[in-house]
Amino acid sequence: MKGSLNILIDIASTPAILVSLIAILGNILQKKDTATTVKGGIKTFVGFLVVTAGAGVIEKSLAPFGEMFKFAFNMQGVVPNNEAIVAVALSKFGTYTALIMLVGMGFNILIARFTKFKYIYLTGHATLYMACMIAVILSVTGMSNVSMILFGGLALGIANTIFPALVQPYTRKITKNNSVALGHTGDFGYFLSAVIGKLFGDSSKSTEDIKFPKGLSFLRDSTVSITITMSIVYVLVALFAGSEYVTDKLSEGSNYIIYSIQQAGSFAAGVFVILAGVRLILAEIVPAFKGISEKLVPNSIPALDCPIVFPYAPNAVLIGFLTSFLGGIVSLIAMVLLGTPVIIPGVVPHFFCGATAGVYGNATGGVKGAVLGSFIHGVIISFMPIVLMPVMGDLGFQGSTFSDTDYGVTGIFLGNLANIGGQIAVIIGILMVLVALFGLTIVRNGKQKVVK
Repeated sequence: MKGSLNILIDIASTPAILVSLIAILGNILQKKDTATTVKGGIKTFVGFLVVTAGAGVIEKSLAPFGEMFKFAFNMQGVVPNNEAIVAVALSKFGTYTALIMLVGMGFNILIARFTKFKYIYLTGHATLYMACMIAVILSVTGMSNVSMILFGGLALGIANTIFPALVQPYTRKITKNNSVALGHTGDFGYFLSAVIGKLFGDSSKSTEDIKFPKGLSFLRDSTVSITITMSIVYVLVALFAGSEYVTDKLSEGSNYIIYSIQQAGSFAAGVFVILAGVRLILAEIVPAFKGISEKLVPNSIPALDCPIVFPYAPNAVLIGFLTSFLGGIVSLIAMVLLGTPVIIPGVVPHFFCGATAGVYGNATGGVKGAVLGSFIHGVIISFMPIVLMPVMGDLGFQGSTFSDTDYGVTGIFLGNLANIGGQIAVIIGILMVLVALFGLTIVRNGKQKVVK
């Protein structure tokens, strides 16, 4: 029994396998021939591995940048990193995390089946991390094991339904269709970026329409512009860190300028690989998902990881990253002056979440929306962990913490309920949100009948 459970958990937490199996199921439900079914499953599987490989290249190239930044400016503090904090938490809460994850995926499907919110969350690692955070917070309420798994899973299923729905109007604007949703733990931040872009920007002046002088037209190529921009950023930080530190601690003897340029090139290569993988996934998963939509959850929409929107606005990706990171630096200075805990800008969350915020800000507010939306996003993911840390129990005082906005919103909501009224308040709060989802569905169905 335990072995079977472990296999299910491994599949559920491995996005490439999970989504390829869903692609296969979709094709089977549509009664596609064997060749089409096998091809769809394999290409989806490989596509996710390509995206994962690209993300790994980016994270590897950003790691030395973060180290150089901390050394150059003599910064010590908490570094938001989802992988680091989850690694610490799983040693104590691993079993609860896994079971909450599986129950949460089940509730996500049920909510999608019986409400108007038709989003099936397919970003496995994000689901695992959210399940882990929920397990940590609920563990301090004194819930029994069964209650913790049941209501933790319900909270996870609700979160994985609400957040893609919140940002979907803007995802439709970006993709020009309603066939895919965004399932990532920064959805709340992307929603805010889109709203800020709508309020203060000008959608007619897109980042993708930036006019370059004729002699600089090569900058229209996103790979070229990303490489050049990141080379400048890397080299500047390396100069502040000094050749001795970079050469001795990071580059294994290589010239520190050459090393910095090489890391910038690796970053651009990672982005290129991600974009290629995204195109491969979307070409297979969206058509295959039609089968699931028709048979199991009518009109369901797959919610996929944040790189799915990168191909729609590559310039906004770069602008979003840089301005989000700038927001993190400004926030860091403010924290020092205010005497609060200091959150060191995490380069990885500022890239993946900041870049995505840039795409959403650009969709509603063009260049200005991308800049303003991403900058505010950078400020939010810097200050939100300070509010989240106190509700995380002993885990809140580690050298790392959760970074993305959806962790903050969910964690602060559940944690404050726990502080106010313990497990009873948490259970009531979760059930009230569930009732609200069904209530909104009933209201919508009523309006549709009136129109008919």
